[in-house]
Amino acid sequence: MKNHLKLVATPKTWFVPRKTKVFTVRPNPGAHSLEYGMALGLLLRDELKLASTMGEARKIVNSKEVLVDGVARTDHRFMVGLFDVLSVPKLKKQYRMLLDKKGRLRLAEIAAKESSVKLAKVVGKTALKGGKIQFNLHDGRNIISDAKAQVGDTFVVSLPEVKITKILPVRKGSKVFLIKGKHAGDVGVLKEIKGVEATYVLDGADVDTAKEYLFVVGDKESEISLE
Repeated sequence: MKNHLKLVATPKTWFVPRKTKVFTVRPNPGAHSLEYGMALGLLLRDELKLASTMGEARKIVNSKEVLVDGVARTDHRFMVGLFDVLSVPKLKKQYRMLLDKKGRLRLAEIAAKESSVKLAKVVGKTALKGGKIQFNLHDGRNIISDAKAQVGDTFVVSLPEVKITKILPVRKGSKVFLIKGKHAGDVGVLKEIKGVEATYVLDGADVDTAKEYLFVVGDKESEISLE
């Protein structure tokens, strides 16, 4: 795996300017796909402006001053992905990785009380002995539980222990966040699901999309800030 990535080859979800340099930092392979994750050092330098060079960014992470989902990370190439929480305790700042209205990854500042809450979509599950189920989440985590949840549902989990506190099912009336397609970044209310297609309501208008693009963020109101 190369340490660098050509800017022209970066995913469209990245906010990096593509005509300023030739290369950028490639994140280590991690829980998220390259489309939905960026290197920690890149975020510290280019998004949060906490460092002016990648060398400074490395010093910051090496000092264990940056947490991702409540855990100190010391690799500047650690991948921070969609809905991950990045915290800088020394500055009393917390951020969540979201998608903007153009479908690009961005860090949105959040309140301190929100930094211990994360949403994780169930992307797969496997039955185990003893009636337990192993749930595979969008951020690469696996949770073994007897929770009654289906693929596509969302777990509200507490950080850093990653304990399920609530289940948000995919159903009519749910608040949904679009994570892919031309409507990525939209927040609407789910109207109906027909097979692999879905319809949600945004500003009074019906919008059609693929069911797999939906990420449930709340029953009626979102469990997290999305601005």
